[in-house]
Amino acid sequence: MFIIESSRKIHSEKDQMTQLRIPSYFTKARPAESFFKWKTFDSEILDNEQKAFFKRSGLEFPDFWSSFSIDITASKYFRTVNGKPESSLKQLVERVTKKLKTESVKQGYLDLKRARVFENELKYILYSQRAAFNSPVWFNLGVFKQPQTSACFIQSVGDSLEEIFDLLKNESQIFKYGSGSGSNFSNLRSYHEKLDTGGYSSGLLAFLNVFDTAAGAIKSGGITRRAAKMVIVDIDHPEVEDFIELKSREEDKADALLKAGYKGDFEGEILSSLKGQNANNSVRVTDQFMKAVDENRNWALRARKNKAVLKTLPANELWRRIAKAAHRCADPGLQFHDTINKWNPCAESDQIYGSNPCSEFMFLNDTSCNLASINLIHFLDENNNFLLEEFQHTIRVIFLAQELLIDFSKYPTEKIGVNSHNFRPLGLGFTNLGSFFLKLGIGYDSDEARSWASFVTSLMTSEAYISSHQFAKIRSPFKHYNKNKKSFMRVMKQHAKENDKIKWMLLPAQFKNICRDNWAHVVTYARGKGFRNAQATVIAPTGTISFFMNAETTGIEPEFSFIKYKNLVTGKKEGAGVKVKFVNQYFEEALKTLGYSAVEIESIKTKLLDTGYLDEKLLKNPSHKKVFQTAVGADPISPEAHLKMMAAVQPFVSGAISKTINLPSRSTVEDVQNAFYTAWKLGLKSVAIYRDKSKLAQPLEAVEGPKCGDCNSPTELRGGCFVCLNCGTSIACG
Repeated sequence: MFIIESSRKIHSEKDQMTQLRIPSYFTKARPAESFFKWKTFDSEILDNEQKAFFKRSGLEFPDFWSSFSIDITASKYFRTVNGKPESSLKQLVERVTKKLKTESVKQGYLDLKRARVFENELKYILYSQRAAFNSPVWFNLGVFKQPQTSACFIQSVGDSLEEIFDLLKNESQIFKYGSGSGSNFSNLRSYHEKLDTGGYSSGLLAFLNVFDTAAGAIKSGGITRRAAKMVIVDIDHPEVEDFIELKSREEDKADALLKAGYKGDFEGEILSSLKGQNANNSVRVTDQFMKAVDENRNWALRARKNKAVLKTLPANELWRRIAKAAHRCADPGLQFHDTINKWNPCAESDQIYGSNPCSEFMFLNDTSCNLASINLIHFLDENNNFLLEEFQHTIRVIFLAQELLIDFSKYPTEKIGVNSHNFRPLGLGFTNLGSFFLKLGIGYDSDEARSWASFVTSLMTSEAYISSHQFAKIRSPFKHYNKNKKSFMRVMKQHAKENDKIKWMLLPAQFKNICRDNWAHVVTYARGKGFRNAQATVIAPTGTISFFMNAETTGIEPEFSFIKYKNLVTGKKEGAGVKVKFVNQYFEEALKTLGYSAVEIESIKTKLLDTGYLDEKLLKNPSHKKVFQTAVGADPISPEAHLKMMAAVQPFVSGAISKTINLPSRSTVEDVQNAFYTAWKLGLKSVAIYRDKSKLAQPLEAVEGPKCGDCNSPTELRGGCFVCLNCGTSIACG
């Protein structure tokens, strides 16, 4: 219920709601700003040559904000409004919340008095880093009269030149304002197919090169260098073989250029010369193809117009080539078409063919989605009790804010604008799950962790749909709800059924009843008035937004490495990126939860900082080792564990999960194949892998080991020693 009080009373269908009621839960009628001690800070970000590419002084933030959060916010989100550059978090937040307060009244959800409470609560949530909107909201809201606030767009593309270049134009507008776009390009004829006017088509890859070049020329939001783009090709497209190997061939070229003496850093001359680097690539596979792989049958590649078979080859051969390419350079990822559409709540309108660049927003073509993420770490108190009411309240406040954005936002095409209003999909999610587990003192690869993840997601999505129902009672359901009522009911029942499968015995007893009751209400609402929003939740990657909230881990990811570096794009043509060192702040809290003394904690931390790895000999219990497993290192979290965590969350997400299956550099092509196959069997909608050091430059790096003294090859941390990846020599043992 949107009435945010201790009572869980749910209005009946016949109850008439005219407005929402939002209590002053966090702020108790005090100004949000008064809960925080504000200080002034200086911000300076250096490039690899130790030259400042960003420098500001006198910036006002709460005193608990980290220097990195301040740097990220000031350099990326502070804007110049009415000729005055922002210098305070208060100004940034006020710019966003003021408009949302106004819209909450204008759209009929709140009266002015309640709107002021809503704004104050929202300010508190943002100041305290409990949640944050996607970047386009911070870039554009309050700066432009009609701002583009959605981060994610899915666009259709037809086979005519007019349709192809219309998409190019539309993408440029999306990238300009800091958002991302994805399209399934499978309608484009291959170079094997004739044109109606004679001759042959230029082919799919020829046009993809055009799109890639255009994307590379546009800074996202006018600030970040790389545009966010997704290219999807169906597994039966005649050019799918070339598409699969597009990026792996470019990495081979990069190796050759590196040997020739060209610069290979993050913003160096090699990367700028490679094709296809401005898009994430995914192959859309069907259950039919996967069964052909299982049964070692042939697979047909078909013409786009008449579906004639142009080539037949073993399905296993294609499957192997996908895994080999991903092993080489991380692309392509996979999207599982039939699984995606099993969970399609608007199946009567159309199938789902595409996704946004990170694969979390999966919905109908020519739609958009604005995202927001909740920082889970703030919903554990000092005794690790889950703050249930705070979490519910935060969901409802943020979800209302997201709903308000739809009606006054700018859209790049009329079709996207119409569909976004008619379906109103939203993408609420969470971040910092890895740190959440650390604070609880449980390992990422454990039944307890997966149960927590299932519960948190189930609660978030059911609460979001309950809010959406209240919106529908005040305004109306989304326009095409009645047309899709049957499929919506089917999907809501699927959510409720999966909720019963959670291992509730591993969680506090009251959680089961709360989620069960929530889904019972959601199913009831599906039969009646319905919902304002066709989708409610996604799990986004949350890279920059996580840093804004000082989250140590992003999205659903585990800790990458307790000591790691983040490469930041400077936006400067000449200089390399910025490399910043991190140590997870919740490492110490995990040790406290597990019963370590202050002296023991200090000893472990010192060794970690000195050597870059956790000395297992200092752990009091061998079982504690699992708590400190990371994505890379001597004993990394297994691919299966990554996939199981996704499988624990996916049944409770309206959209999908942006998640990278991190593999150590020594992983094989077979390891990649197994990860992809397991993802399909577990019922995931999509999967992407990243093998450490598989690309010339990567945005996130673990602690770097010394070069091998025997052969000068790279080393990898294994069992307390850095082991040469070439000759196997062990050095620098702790």
